[in-house]
Amino acid sequence: MGFTMGLNLLLLVAMVATNILSLYHLSSTTLHSPTSPNPTLPPVPDHLLRQLNSIRATIYQLTRLQHTPSGANPASKTTSTKHTIPPDLLLYSRLSPIASSCNNHPELLHKYMSYTPFSLCPLDFDLAEALILRGCHPLPRRRCFSRTPQKRTSLLPQNPFSSSLPSSNVVWDKYSCKSFDCLNRLNPNLGFDLAREITKFISYKSELDLPILQLMQIAKAAKSVIRLGLDIGGGTGTFAARMKEYNVTVMTTTMNVAAPYSEAVALRGLVPLHVPMQQRLPLFDGVVDIVRCGHAVNRWIPVTMMEFLLYDVDRVLREGGYLWLDQFFSKGVDLEEVYGPLIGKLGYKKVKWATANKMDISGLKNGEVYLTALLQKPVSR
Repeated sequence: MGFTMGLNLLLLVAMVATNILSLYHLSSTTLHSPTSPNPTLPPVPDHLLRQLNSIRATIYQLTRLQHTPSGANPASKTTSTKHTIPPDLLLYSRLSPIASSCNNHPELLHKYMSYTPFSLCPLDFDLAEALILRGCHPLPRRRCFSRTPQKRTSLLPQNPFSSSLPSSNVVWDKYSCKSFDCLNRLNPNLGFDLAREITKFISYKSELDLPILQLMQIAKAAKSVIRLGLDIGGGTGTFAARMKEYNVTVMTTTMNVAAPYSEAVALRGLVPLHVPMQQRLPLFDGVVDIVRCGHAVNRWIPVTMMEFLLYDVDRVLREGGYLWLDQFFSKGVDLEEVYGPLIGKLGYKKVKWATANKMDISGLKNGEVYLTALLQKPVSR
């Protein structure tokens, strides 16, 4: 065993030495080639980059061997590790890149990819959510069949504000509640009670409100057309439902944290995007007319992440498009010293900027305020 380990180390050292000599030869050839009057450095040749990558990989393998505990067999350890990696994960990694953050959570990733190919997928969307919220997004694809409800109804509502949502069209196995009625009894403010949702975005009760009719009038007065939109953290899609009445297509980003939000959006005839807020928006540059940030966008988001989010919103908004921060809450002092200047960096026109004290227990305790802001992106930079 000791002889085998010593031989492996010797072979790896020899490989490293060979690659270093090759690198020295290639770099010296590049350095001693006739110089041109142009002082710009020549691009690094592809074969030199390949040599560097080979050396890095070899050094990595050598480092792993050197850190192997005494008495352990590195060959058996490598074999054991390979056996613990799901075969479909290895196969997929050869076909397509995997998000780098997935490597930070190998146990969750291996569990997610440990399934039986060509059969029913496991009931593990909670595991998928855990990976996505940890930055492992997009998730690796799997070769299994998605599960469907046993007693689903084909009578889906055409009206996004129908009296109720069909609970039979949701797989409830992973949730404590087993119906939308249960969710409504648990908390009617979650967004699943459509009788409550139908009253939103139509009336003006305080400075923080921006009814859809007023929004459309503002856009019309500015000779700006609203046709496509994105609702970030849009819950069950009520903003998209209301905009649908004005022939505006709005996509809703949402996560199934403790409740089937994505299914609820889809059952209302709307488009759910299952993406977390910390990831790049899955849209091309300058293609939407309005982006709304709902209650999910608030002071609990780290400031740096909030900054990246705002600039990604700027990326997908067309010139003259609107950013709507709908009742964003933070500490009053932070709004003045942190978030106000952060938003101001965008250089957007302030169409509406209204603040009010947050009057619940948490708001009074922490000195929090609400901000509703409608901002218009400059036509040119």
